Amino acid sequence: MDHDLEAMNRDQLVAEVKKLRLGIRRHRDSTGHDLCWHHPDLWELLPERTDPAIAIPPWPKFMRGCIRYRQSLEEQAATAPVHDKEFGE
Repeated sequence: MDHDLEAMNRDQLVAEVKKLRLGIRRHRDSTGHDLCWHHPDLWELLPERTDPAIAIPPWPKFMRGCIRYRQSLEEQAATAPVHDKEFGE
């Protein structure tokens, strides 16, 4: 799957690592409402192009998952500042 890496020289590999790190940092640095969004831009960092077949839970299960995700942020990032804005503000 990653045979393209074997054909890259050192400079190309360094450029690839920098590109991947930038994508990871952008995702890591998401905050506020951006934490809730689907991030296909991460998938675009991969060389293979696919049309990901995602499955979306029904609304009640989806919302329960959102609540659990928010609760996990409360536990894992308890000292994070509160982003008290509506979506789109």
